[in-house]
Amino acid sequence: QGRYAVKADANQREIVAALRDILGCTVMSLAGVGNGCPDLAVGWRGRNYFLEVKPPCGPLGGISRQTLTDAEQQWHRTWRGQRAIVTTVDQALYEIGATRVSAARKPA
Repeated sequence: QGRYAVKADANQREIVAALRDILGCTVMSLAGVGNGCPDLAVGWRGRNYFLEVKPPCGPLGGISRQTLTDAEQQWHRTWRGQRAIVTTVDQALYEIGATRVSAARKPA
């Protein structure tokens, strides 16, 4: 059985950088796990968060151009803990209980 490279959505790099650099979160990519597991595990202030990153909506607005795969839908239906689908840095910050304002006040 061959291994395939896992392609991260372009906005995922921006979200990971913001979580690490702005807030000091620990972030682990789970994209290679498969079976519908979310893209990122994020640790912040003693809590863990699972984030599925999808590309943002197109230039005319609307919802994300990419929907959840069947495996992702199944994972989200059966997971009994926190999980979220995000497309932007601000959404990711919101899902972990932060904002750019609170991030700016991060202790050194």
